[in-house]
Amino acid sequence: MPWLWLLLAGVVEVAWAQSIEPTRGFTRLPQSLLCLVLMLVAVFLLSRAMRDLPVGTGYAVFTGIGTVGTVLTALALRHEVPSPTTFAGLGLITAGLITVHLGAGAQ
Repeated sequence: MPWLWLLLAGVVEVAWAQSIEPTRGFTRLPQSLLCLVLMLVAVFLLSRAMRDLPVGTGYAVFTGIGTVGTVLTALALRHEVPSPTTFAGLGLITAGLITVHLGAGAQ
């Protein structure tokens, strides 16, 4: 179950990251409130996962899911132009996440 909490936390982190730009520097109230709610939900879900996972493992996987997910979402929704090094970096992060997961014994 902790890995499910962690996956959900990572997905919410992606939504949170995408919600930052529409706040326009936290000058738009509805968008800012949504951003803050997503941040709190992501941290709450992460804290649930970390009840049973080591902090290093949990946080590394959380930020990795957030990083990869945010880049892929930005490529798809915001039509950002990727470079070959973008994909190489995403591949390395993904390989690192898999390695951390395996090293944690896939609890």
